[in-house]
Formats: sequence, C-alpha cells, structure tokens
Amino acid sequence: MITTRTQFIGAGTQTAALGFGGNDTAVTGATEEYDGNSWTSGNSLNTARSGLAGAGIQTAAIAFGGSTGSLTGATEEYDGTSWTTSPGSLNTARNFLGGAGTQAAALAFGGKPPTTAATEVYNGITWTNGTNMGTARSDLAGAGLQSSALAIGGYTTADSAATEEYTGVYVKGIKTITVS
Repeated sequence: MITTRTQFIGAGTQTAALGFGGNDTAVTGATEEYDGNSWTSGNSLNTARSGLAGAGIQTAAIAFGGSTGSLTGATEEYDGTSWTTSPGSLNTARNFLGGAGTQAAALAFGGKPPTTAATEVYNGITWTNGTNMGTARSDLAGAGLQSSALAIGGYTTADSAATEEYTGVYVKGIKTITVS
C-alpha cells in the first residue's frame, strides 16, 4: 500500500480491491485502489476515521461507523471515484464493528464502546435495527451478504474464536412509483 496504517477496512476482490480510512500517525480518510498488481491513490473519505467497517466492491463500496476522535455513525458510499455521504447514519455510533454485504444491502454488527451485540441493516438509504448477535463483541471481522453473513472472532473480555451466522431478510428501500 502507499499509506502505512492500521485500523482501516477493505472491500472488493483480489484484482479490484479498495482500502480506506484507518490510522497512520493520525486518523485518515485515505483511499487506495488495487488492480491485482499495484495500489493507486483514490479520493479520500469525506470523514477521516479509524476502526470503521465497510462492504461492497471497488466501484460500489460502503463505509460506516468508526472514530474521528469521537464515535461516528456516518455512512459513505464510493462509486469507484468519489465518496458521497449518505443521509442515513448508524443508529448506534461505534467503532471496531464488523460489516458485510453490498453498498445497497449492508449489515453492521458488534463494536464498542460499550461492547455491543447490536446489528443494523442498511437498505441503501437508512439503517434499521436487526436481530442482535448472541454475544456482544468488538474488534471482529465480517463476511458474506446481508441475508447470510458471518461475524468472526473479536473480543469480549478476552479474545474470541466465536463464529455466528446471520440469516436475515433482504430489506429493500421503499420507493414510490407513479404511473400515469
């Protein structure tokens, strides 16, 4: 990578990846794109933060939560060029949470402080509360889709090797269609 850092998140595939946010010597919004061979700089997040979560692909990613120095529930969407701040923020601002899904159907779970089992579901517009995890934890990884995700590892009062499966219903945004 171009920018050395910790507490950042990635999205995408092996030949079209994205790394964003984190902490180098300070909280950063730096975004980098990977083409399978090398990293190039992209446009930075609108809100620099570390300990965030994300999901999606290089041309349609989502970033949510984290810390700017204080907790944030901010959500941003990446279109392959620029980040746009979503009008929908997490209901519970937190960092060190897990994420899964796509830009239009994401899942946020766990995090701190305090350590939580809270799960939220994103429909491309807003976040709503979902079914909580069985065990509250932070510093965990996420994988899969909104309708079939994994919460992996993390920290409760000690390091955890737990894996939980989330099987939910895809929550589609409600749109009004006028027919004339």
